[in-house]
Amino acid sequence: MAARRCAGVHWHHDAVGLAVGNVQRRNYLVTYDVRDDRRRNAVFKTLNGFGDHAQYSVFFCELNGRELAVLRTQLRTHINQSEDQVLILDLGRGEMSLEENLQVIGRGYDPPVRTIVI
Repeated sequence: MAARRCAGVHWHHDAVGLAVGNVQRRNYLVTYDVRDDRRRNAVFKTLNGFGDHAQYSVFFCELNGRELAVLRTQLRTHINQSEDQVLILDLGRGEMSLEENLQVIGRGYDPPVRTIVI
């Protein structure tokens, strides 16, 4: 159920794998501090399936409510609640792309290009 961007069109996959257009999507910044390498790798792999890797422990995700709930559930299974931390910041509705709202100081942000293979 990962969100993917392709040529300015926003997609997600429903329970049977069919691509569905924009459905009340919101932009999120997700950052994590995970002490154990194994747990950190699991968090990275999970987030990589839901958004764009922006910096070492930072992802930009564009999700609907169902995708956000699934992401939270998966992340909870990978972290140690007393040692690790995941922060999810709601950046607002997904009407504008993150790149349009993003202000960068220093090296520019170059979002990954993703394609949908059918």
